[in-house]
Amino acid sequence: MPDPVRVLIVDDHAVVRAGIRLLLEQEPDIEPVGEAGTGREAVFQARSLKPDVILMDVVMPGLNGFQATRAISRDPETKTIPIIICTSKAQETDKIWGMRQGARGYVVKPIDREALLAKIAALGQT
Repeated sequence: MPDPVRVLIVDDHAVVRAGIRLLLEQEPDIEPVGEAGTGREAVFQARSLKPDVILMDVVMPGLNGFQATRAISRDPETKTIPIIICTSKAQETDKIWGMRQGARGYVVKPIDREALLAKIAALGQT
């Protein structure tokens, strides 16, 4: 049996992080390994935890999710970690911008459980 996909959850709302964690904990092949409430914390956690996948909110105080995604995807230590943006920003221009910052997936809130799990499974195998 392969190791579970290790996921870092990034969102400035503790309730959203808890909901995503609960969703992920129901999956035997996924392991939430950390949480971050800010973009800066996400960059730090990405470097220290080296998760297999990062779920990144966009609208956060200070360093936003697009900026954190860019920082993580351009850092030699973390650039191979796939990032899935999970946000309420549903405009096509937001999705395009997120992907240009280095995201490998984009999920709009409210999160479609099956779509998110499929993206994590696909990216966690890389």
